[in-house]
Amino acid sequence: MSLDGAKQLTTVRQQIAELDALARQTCQDLNTVAGTERVAKWKARTVALITAVVGDEDGHTFARIQPGPSFTNDLLEEFTDLVDCYRVPLVRLADKLSRSASPGS
Repeated sequence: MSLDGAKQLTTVRQQIAELDALARQTCQDLNTVAGTERVAKWKARTVALITAVVGDEDGHTFARIQPGPSFTNDLLEEFTDLVDCYRVPLVRLADKLSRSASPGS
């Protein structure tokens, strides 16, 4: 794996870990309003990091992600859906980067 590929993959995995930590913190303190605000700040940092480290196209793609409407009236479930809406694309990006950086690709 090249140094750039390793840095890209490390950056994406680090952002996934940060998102998971935000989700755990919010589930513990049950303050979904603060959790949603932390996720919004995290997303802004993540967009900038992905754009700088991985590339403009992936950064813009991630920036365009918007959570869909929720009709559950369960704030914690709505928050976990928000986290998943960002986590799933990051996991896909990490998989793509690991496949493209592996030998024999």
